[in-house]
Amino acid sequence: MEAARVPGPGGVAPREADVAPAPDPTGGRGALVGWTPADPGPLGLAGFAGTTFVLSLMNANLVSPKGIGAVLALAIAYGGVAQLLAGMWEFRTGNTFGAVAFSSFGAFWISFFFLIKVVPADLVTPHGVSAYLWMWAIFTTYMFFASLRTTVAVALVFLLLSITFILLAIGDMGTLHPSITHAGGYVGLATAIVAWYASFAAVINSTFGRILVPVVPLRRV
Repeated sequence: MEAARVPGPGGVAPREADVAPAPDPTGGRGALVGWTPADPGPLGLAGFAGTTFVLSLMNANLVSPKGIGAVLALAIAYGGVAQLLAGMWEFRTGNTFGAVAFSSFGAFWISFFFLIKVVPADLVTPHGVSAYLWMWAIFTTYMFFASLRTTVAVALVFLLLSITFILLAIGDMGTLHPSITHAGGYVGLATAIVAWYASFAAVINSTFGRILVPVVPLRRV
């Protein structure tokens, strides 16, 4: 960091730990030349995909909603905490898009857990849930436009997720529209599959050190 080179009071340069992460406690013995942090993106995508997949099975009416407990467990641990951590690690790598996306959707799943499990049922109305889903639809839509500078795989995830939130929001409006909710569930399944694909591609390409599974980077026009 540039701040590390600016002398402090008395002409003494501030310690690196004051302006950046503390030095390696091993004194450099554990460091590797040219070391870079692992990509937290595949973890965030996997946590999002797995939790979305199980919830979408229920929204599509392919699995009984009585099994919502399975979704709640994933929502708090995998889609929630794991994805939130991935977002925090993306901040460390300097990836603003990934940091905002994973931190936000990690928080989404944690809030979903609280909405279903903690908030009193009489305070959760269909209109309230619809407003909650519309808020996430708006966020996801503007993140989709930002994703147009990432890869086709990631952009497709955000496009499908935007459609999913919109359909689910409409499904909870007024007197409820189960068929629209089911449609949102099917699009949610497609979203989860594409997110898994993007996660798989990142993991296998990194592991093998070459492009085996394409994600198609989106470049400047």
